Amino acid sequence: MKNNIIIAGVPRAGKSTIAHRLSKKYGYQHVSMDSIIAGFEKCFPETGVSTYQGLSSMDTLRVISGKMAPFVSAMLDSGEYDEFEPGMVLDMYQLLPEDYDKYLRGKNCEIFYFLTSDVTPEERFAIQKKYDTEKDYTFYKSDEELREGAVYIVEQSILMKEQCEKYGLPYYETARDREQVFERFLQDIEARKNEV
Repeated sequence: MKNNIIIAGVPRAGKSTIAHRLSKKYGYQHVSMDSIIAGFEKCFPETGVSTYQGLSSMDTLRVISGKMAPFVSAMLDSGEYDEFEPGMVLDMYQLLPEDYDKYLRGKNCEIFYFLTSDVTPEERFAIQKKYDTEKDYTFYKSDEELREGAVYIVEQSILMKEQCEKYGLPYYETARDREQVFERFLQDIEARKNEV
C-alpha cells in the first residue's frame, strides 16, 4: 500500500470521521484540505479558489478541483510525508476523480471516495441534520438552505460515482448502514496493508 491516503467525497459522507480513525489506528498525519481551501479563499482570492464565486455548485466544484489537484500533487512531490511511515491521510471535498486521474494517479497516494449518491435530496437532508455538529459550518444554516444544498450534494455524488467507475477508483456509499460501511472500509485497508 502506498504511503499516503486521500479520502475524498461529499460533505457529511464520513470523510473526516474515517480520516480520524485511520490517523488513530495507524498513525497517519491527518490533513484537512477544507482548512487549506478556506485559507486560500481568505488570503489568496486571486487564485480563484473560492466557494462563493457566483458559479453553480457543479461549476464551483470543477474549478476548485482543477486548481487544488495540482496543489495536492505538489504537496506529495515535496516528499515531506514520505519521511514518515505511514504518511498523511488527507480528507478533501472538492477533488473530482477526473482531476485525481489527471494530476495524482501514480503518485505516492491511494484514494477512496465517500459518497451519498443513492438517496433522494430529502433523504440527503436528513443525513445532513443527523451528522451536522456545532463544529460544521452547515450546522448554522437554515433548513431551507440545507434542503437546497442537499440537491446539489446528491448531484455531485452521482457525478463522482460515475467518474469513479470511469477511472476505476474505489468508492463507498455511506447514506445507509454508515457504520457498517466504515467497518468494511477499515477491513479493506487492513487487508491492503497485509498484502505488503
